[in-house]
Amino acid sequence: MRMNKIQVIVLKEWAEVFKNKLVMFTVIFLPLIFTALPLVILYATRDVSAIGSQVEIPDGFRSVCPAYMNSGECFQLYIVRQFLVLFMLMPLMIPVSIAAYSIVGEKTNRSLEPLLAAPITTTQLLIGKNLAAVIPAVAATWFGFLLFVIGVFITTSSQNMIKALLDPMWLAAILVLGPLLSILSVNLAIMVSSRVNDPRVAEQLSAVVIVPVMILFFGQVTGFLILKSSLVIALGIFVILADVVVSWLTVRIFEREHILTRWK
Repeated sequence: MRMNKIQVIVLKEWAEVFKNKLVMFTVIFLPLIFTALPLVILYATRDVSAIGSQVEIPDGFRSVCPAYMNSGECFQLYIVRQFLVLFMLMPLMIPVSIAAYSIVGEKTNRSLEPLLAAPITTTQLLIGKNLAAVIPAVAATWFGFLLFVIGVFITTSSQNMIKALLDPMWLAAILVLGPLLSILSVNLAIMVSSRVNDPRVAEQLSAVVIVPVMILFFGQVTGFLILKSSLVIALGIFVILADVVVSWLTVRIFEREHILTRWK
């Protein structure tokens, strides 16, 4: 019975939020754009990879390349992997649009009062809203990454490049760390959404969670920070702890009666 209530919340959320054109654009086109960027770079640098050891590269490039790659392949890998961080941005950016709309949108559509008065616990309600935002975000991210993997096999004939781009570290970062980041993003968005009156304000404030990954992205581009297995593991542990704390806080500060009386 508990799962039935959560399922009803999820289906209800999807029926409402996907009427929003901005949400649809974010879920459908953002993954396609972020998937196309590294593939375009991979295709544009294909000749550099073929040249091989004739390419001179900075010493910093070698720090991200396996020993079996020649200089041309290493240059190509260094450039392409900068954009793989975008697959960690997707599960953060996509659910913000959905989750930020989840509470404020209910108020705008005048469906908040009957929802909060329904015979469902706060935990069940928030789990439903979490799943409604996380599932599309993770599904879109994984689908985009699947397209990227297919594109890698089509775009390059270098087995070294294929092996390096499909490194277990990236698989863990995208398939495991991505969903964990998505949960964190959604809970922060719900907390903000339950305290403001404007969906745009809720979305803008919730987008703060994207900042750490943007720092990682620009850190990689500038060579200041390099994503390695140890960093992915450390981030995973930190995000799991953050998910537990933030999820608990979300339930604690979600005051149904206060929200109802304040927004009547």
